[in-house]
Amino acid sequence: MRRISRLTLAGLLTSTLPFSASAAISSAAILASTTSPTCLEYKVVGICYWLLCTPVGCTVKTSTKVRHYIPDAVVSAYANTGENPWTEVSPMGAPNATAQAGNDGTTNHNAENNITKFKEADVIGHPGAGVFSRFVSSFGYSCHGATTPYVPYMLSTLDTLAWRYGVPESVYPEALIPGMREVGGLLSAEMWGSVYPRSGFIHQVDDFKAGAVIAQRAGDITTRVGQPHVYLPMRSLPEPGYWPAGELKEGDAGTGKWQELTPTISPTCAVFPSPGPNADAVDEAYAWALWRPYSCCQRKGQTFLGSTDFQ
Repeated sequence: MRRISRLTLAGLLTSTLPFSASAAISSAAILASTTSPTCLEYKVVGICYWLLCTPVGCTVKTSTKVRHYIPDAVVSAYANTGENPWTEVSPMGAPNATAQAGNDGTTNHNAENNITKFKEADVIGHPGAGVFSRFVSSFGYSCHGATTPYVPYMLSTLDTLAWRYGVPESVYPEALIPGMREVGGLLSAEMWGSVYPRSGFIHQVDDFKAGAVIAQRAGDITTRVGQPHVYLPMRSLPEPGYWPAGELKEGDAGTGKWQELTPTISPTCAVFPSPGPNADAVDEAYAWALWRPYSCCQRKGQTFLGSTDFQ
């Protein structure tokens, strides 16, 4: 964990690089993407009750309970080690002694269509906290998220045993039993891949879909505690009048949704499998903003008495 903290400084000190013709994206473009009303999905969902006591007595105060999504992290999935499409933070995932190379497995056969793809994955705290705060303030009271800008919550190059060898998740029931923890499904004719084992390897012809499943795996890990991976959990603790996001679940927008940042920037959010057309990146590098739902209400007294949600 100390190693991850040192890498944070590397990302903060890295100079801004120019936007290229590939799928690369800059922090400035990511900041601009946070002003999405459809991703925000701001709603008044209930009323909170507070007990306010003063020297002259106690009274019950109320405040509005709101719910909205927050862009907690930028999740990148890319084929070549050290080539995160988010240019300012790409040095964080540089090759090291245990993670030297990437890209797809191949037999070099021209008719090949069922290769094993490999992608690294980085989960970095979303840089748009300031811009997002100003944006959401125009809607009313707002909640705080669980992450710090530019902090690496997961770098797959530091998670070699689990990410490159699938240890121990290759023998988990979720990885062995068809139909468990899948992005899409055979019945829907949209089978993108299995969440387990949560490693960098996947059998998927479509490169965009492969990147999406890898991003889902990284989000699945970092929104849980006690996982057999090298990472920092993206979780906040509940507080009086504050209900943070829980564990991410594939296909469930109520736990989180994705905003495509590369190879194109989308003004909307969706869950995987997302409606097409989905364009493959020329450099097989993708990035999404992971938006997560939070509920909260303004403190109006010393003691939180409870809340009532609207139907």
